Amino acid sequence: MDTYYDPADLAKFGDIGKDAPGLADKFFSYYGAVFAEGALTEREKALIALAVAHAVQCPYCIDAYTAGCLEKGSNLEEMTEALHVVAAIRGGASLVHGVQMRKIAEKLSL
Repeated sequence: MDTYYDPADLAKFGDIGKDAPGLADKFFSYYGAVFAEGALTEREKALIALAVAHAVQCPYCIDAYTAGCLEKGSNLEEMTEALHVVAAIRGGASLVHGVQMRKIAEKLSL
């Protein structure tokens, strides 16, 4: 089945810099530094990235960070729990905006 997102395109990500190599170099340098071992392990960073990939709904990122999590020693239970964390945050963020809705509705319902 053809889809808009072709998993093979993920391998072409580096090509994004063909017309702006200076900017791409800066991005990829920063990206590499962000994902290097630091206060958080590479494994922890991959789990965070997997959760964020689901929040921003990037299928390429979901593919890449699923593989990355597995390569760095995470298991399906940890990865699933990370998804539940992001789902709770996204759901809570939607619900908390209900405060704004209620405020405006109450103001307009004077």
